[in-house]
Amino acid sequence: MSDSPQPYRVLARKYRPRSFRELIGQDAMVQTLGNAIRRGRLAHAFLMTGVRGVGKTSTARLIAKALNCVGADGQGGPTIDPCGVCEPCLAIAEGRHIDVVEMDAASHTGVDDVREIIEAVRYAAVSARYKIYIIDEVHMLSKNAFNALLKTLEEPPAHVKFLFATTEVNKVPITVLSRCQRFDLRRIPAELLAAHFAHVVEAEQVAAEEDALALIAQAAEGSARDGLSILDQAIAHAEMGEGAPLVTAAQVREMLGLSDRGAVRRLLGLLLEGDTGALLSAVREQYALGVEPLALLRGLLELVHAVTLMKAGRDLATPGQSAEEREALADWGSQIGFAPLHRLWQLLLKGHDEVSSAAFPIESCEMALLRVMHAATMPDPGEIARLLRDGVPSVQGAATPSTTSAASLPTDVKAVVDLLWEQKKGRLADFLHDCVRIVRFDPPEMELQLTQDWTDGDFCRTLAIELQKATGSPWQIRRSEGSAAPSLLEEQQQTEVRERAEIFDTPVVKAVLAAFPDADLDRTEPWSAER
Repeated sequence: MSDSPQPYRVLARKYRPRSFRELIGQDAMVQTLGNAIRRGRLAHAFLMTGVRGVGKTSTARLIAKALNCVGADGQGGPTIDPCGVCEPCLAIAEGRHIDVVEMDAASHTGVDDVREIIEAVRYAAVSARYKIYIIDEVHMLSKNAFNALLKTLEEPPAHVKFLFATTEVNKVPITVLSRCQRFDLRRIPAELLAAHFAHVVEAEQVAAEEDALALIAQAAEGSARDGLSILDQAIAHAEMGEGAPLVTAAQVREMLGLSDRGAVRRLLGLLLEGDTGALLSAVREQYALGVEPLALLRGLLELVHAVTLMKAGRDLATPGQSAEEREALADWGSQIGFAPLHRLWQLLLKGHDEVSSAAFPIESCEMALLRVMHAATMPDPGEIARLLRDGVPSVQGAATPSTTSAASLPTDVKAVVDLLWEQKKGRLADFLHDCVRIVRFDPPEMELQLTQDWTDGDFCRTLAIELQKATGSPWQIRRSEGSAAPSLLEEQQQTEVRERAEIFDTPVVKAVLAAFPDADLDRTEPWSAER
């Protein structure tokens, strides 16, 4: 009768580190611990802290093995390189050693649970060198439980060691922290995770694209356990061919709801160009492909961050970064100033926060990106000062014809209306004439108020774009509060009322009205006649 097949072990458990050499990304901690063991300067309590999946509990178990290892010949002492073959090493690795007790503080939070430990520490270890207590998520112990543990923690018997692990070290009382030797386990760099995953897929006899492993490493956010769980899912998601399963970058993106890096670059390009229609279409295309709106904004934030760092002279190449992407980042970095980049980051970050809690994520994403696009015409204080000083309009990152000077700009709003008519923008010219009150007119800047809504997008941005096309200079146009001059139409109407009153006050007209009481004054050529 054949043996029953062994149950499948997930990768996160199967590839848990069995020695300090396999513990990736924690070299400083391993060196400190190794020196302490070699010099016989062992603390009675250790605290491991860090984000999820960086190896806190695994480190605690490795320390337990290091302190209790007796070597293959049974004559060894504490060592940073436990043999892994002696009975203590095997028993601890399998979780069955009677002198190594693991407790989950999340489900044993009370003082009674701690009292059991306090009572047990008085007795010597049964078969090991040290009796070791591993308490996971120690921050979840109650206040009374911590207080009960303090005295024993400060002066434990020589044969007892405490190993604590926590993701929230700020919740551990300072009285406990002061009695422990603390190790802060770092997030594992993405390149180390990708290399580790490459060894795993090779051992699992699975093929994987380099970009796919890089994407998984980035999604893991420094956690080996999270990355292995994602890799496990990716292998299950991979299509079976004639040979081994192949994990591709496209499949990983689809599985995680990530946007293609090239698509995010195109999105940022449209955002910077101010192409509203194309931007909204690109967002909807990504959404139809299954990309989450939050992932889109996060991708844009990462790109803006990378452009800013490159402009600052700090070139941080990321796993899977293509030559095309590096060229795009360098190009944007050379064209966009620091102030617009900082403003872009803040606006995208605000949008990310809004979308993360929005009832309508995709709609909120579109509104956030439109806000970013429309705010792009806002000048920074340094640019305003330069304009006031030099009188030569120039926006860093925007194409500015060298032949344009301030003298060629319209001198009043009526000249702006005439210029728009020359550019065959009659609807925009009529709206500016009839429905816009000017708060401040200082070309190429204008502050205004609208007497009615412009129904075709953002009026200020539309007007700024058309005036830039007409004059070759970038315009800064914004809505503003405060006192404003009447619109050109209102001025015309006021003039007509005043002229009418003056005409009716003349002797001739008074005589005519006396003879013909029903007579009225008629205007035969209105302003809106054909130009």
